[in-house]
Amino acid sequence: MSVLLIAGSPSERSRSAALLDRVGRLLAAGRGTLIDRLSVRDLPPQALVQADFGHPAVQDAARRVAEAQAIVVATPVYKAAYSGVLKLLLDLLPQTAFKGKVVLPLATGGSPHHMLALDYALRPVLQSLAARHILPGVYATDAQVALTPEEAYVIHPDIDARLGEAASTLYAEGLRAAPAQPVKAGFEESIAFADVRCSV
Repeated sequence: MSVLLIAGSPSERSRSAALLDRVGRLLAAGRGTLIDRLSVRDLPPQALVQADFGHPAVQDAARRVAEAQAIVVATPVYKAAYSGVLKLLLDLLPQTAFKGKVVLPLATGGSPHHMLALDYALRPVLQSLAARHILPGVYATDAQVALTPEEAYVIHPDIDARLGEAASTLYAEGLRAAPAQPVKAGFEESIAFADVRCSV
């Protein structure tokens, strides 16, 4: 099974990335699991902001999404919503980018009050991308992903247990998913208006 980990934080190191890394390690222990990682912050900012669908980096990101059987999306929560850089990437993906895929959302935020951002902000966008099954998300507060003096993140045992359960479910569901079909450029070809045939 192939899994794509999407890091939606604008920071190189973050609490949401720590959750993503943990899930990645858990999934890597599964037999025959191939893990790929896509960090939104590594994509060209100009291509994201200007919605440059033809940019090679954007097309490569779309290809990697298309080829994965399962997706894990991790994001920090800012002002009760997922990160802006993640939104820019999701907006550039084809409308059916997650078709047939199992998706696990992860998020971190300053307090428990932002927990609903997973269901009310991120989940509808994942559904709009035609995900086959969106698993219950895992949300952690800053206190549950503590930063040590050595600048390492330590995940609270309760959150770690939930990540373990989520990874197991993703692995089982992903194996039941139909194999993803790779696409050439990551986007559907445009059709000239004169070639459109309609019946009413």
